[in-house]
Amino acid sequence: MTGLPEAFLGHHFSDPSLLEEALTHRSVEAAGRQDYERLEFLGDRVLGLVVTEMLMNSFPAEREGSLARRLAALVRQETLAAVSREIGLGAHLRLSRGEADGGGRENEAILADVCEAVIAAIYRDGGLEAARRFIERHWQQRVVAADSPPQDAKTALQEWAQGRGLGLPGYVVVARSGPDHAPAFTVRVEIAGGPSAEGQGPSKRVAEQAAARRALESLPL
Repeated sequence: MTGLPEAFLGHHFSDPSLLEEALTHRSVEAAGRQDYERLEFLGDRVLGLVVTEMLMNSFPAEREGSLARRLAALVRQETLAAVSREIGLGAHLRLSRGEADGGGRENEAILADVCEAVIAAIYRDGGLEAARRFIERHWQQRVVAADSPPQDAKTALQEWAQGRGLGLPGYVVVARSGPDHAPAFTVRVEIAGGPSAEGQGPSKRVAEQAAARRALESLPL
């Protein structure tokens, strides 16, 4: 058993092995035991479907582009990891000793992945309505929190540069560390005649967004 109180999830599992699988990292090797990666793949699609429906119901007048920006913010790694922390999933992860000692229980990418896996486990055990109840409980306030659609940092920085006749921002990976299953990237963004900054993240995409945010923060108000 996982030790995770099912009350935290709002769902009682008929098949507890699904929850065990959702909380098992691939660093744990055991005969016949599945890790969460297949469930993560499914959970990503279930989350996207339910959150898309929530957005369409909450913002009936918004067009596709605005809804897409909202969706991207709601299903990105940072949001998923935040939900995992709210539930306390990190404490119940099955990790190898090395992964745990390396900070796996607080790893942003792992927390995001396991959140999607738990959504899939609930879906497979109780169907779409069970998954929907879980997602609505943890995403409804996030859905309605922003009055206007969010704009990602890379787009905002690009529009700033173009508005001033500068070249497009350029992104380059300046460092990569960590094992293959938990890499850490450092990316530098540069604009000719504009700001430059570095950002870190578990993927190039996340690191690029972090660098763009740093560059935006350096701009005069």
